[in-house]
Amino acid sequence: MTGYNPADEGAQMSFAKDMSYTDYLSLDPILGAQNCKSDAHDEMLFIIQHQTSELWMRLCLHELSSARTHLAQGDFAPAMKMLARVARIFEQLNSAWDVLRTMTPSEYTDFRDDLGASSGFQSHQYRLIEFILGNRNRAMMKVHEHRPELHHMLTQELGTKSLYHVALDLLAEATGQSFDAHVYAMDTPHAADDAVMQAWVTVYKDPRAHWQLYELAEKLVDLEDYFRRWRFNHVTTVERIIGFKRGTGGTSGVKYLRRMLEVELFPELWNLRGVL
Repeated sequence: MTGYNPADEGAQMSFAKDMSYTDYLSLDPILGAQNCKSDAHDEMLFIIQHQTSELWMRLCLHELSSARTHLAQGDFAPAMKMLARVARIFEQLNSAWDVLRTMTPSEYTDFRDDLGASSGFQSHQYRLIEFILGNRNRAMMKVHEHRPELHHMLTQELGTKSLYHVALDLLAEATGQSFDAHVYAMDTPHAADDAVMQAWVTVYKDPRAHWQLYELAEKLVDLEDYFRRWRFNHVTTVERIIGFKRGTGGTSGVKYLRRMLEVELFPELWNLRGVL
């Protein structure tokens, strides 16, 4: 019995002059970017887990930016799909911790010193995601000053309405309310506001009359739900591997990450559930 030959069914087998799978995906630079600094077996896992996470975050930024643009134009339908996709991306990111947790403290110790001062705390893409969603803190930009192009990117984002700001514009228009200027603070984290919560309560008390906003609100809650799970699993993974040691970037490690668990991106959407 002869082996299967895809050419017999018309599959193209020569790519000397045509674009191949490897060419289209630029796989050579991607698969050649795992530059281990040690001989430790598990360093490859550590690098790939973080590189793939950054690729997923790249897609998050693509989707969130487009969703914000569509919402600003009152175009709800594509924005809803994009926000649903971002929630599922965070589900994917969440699963990555399960793979990293197969690495033991002893195995991480074999190459931890080779990381130097590098840390996920320095991820500019993660910072951009937080800024787009509304968790803004200008003090966090200092870590990116050594890369002017990244610092400029973050500065531009701080000068742009967050995704939640755009949602609040739509909320104000639909309910006939106006919100204080502090609600639209551009470079500080969003804080819960009673007027905003009451406006959302109006939407939730009559979903049929405000269906698009009601659906938007639930999409934002869904997104933050998955985002919180990702943060929680980050904390438990770090605690499982390094305990309460300081992070490589100088943060307090688990203690710092636990503080981040207290951050609420869309606090009114969670608080209103207790008053309906």
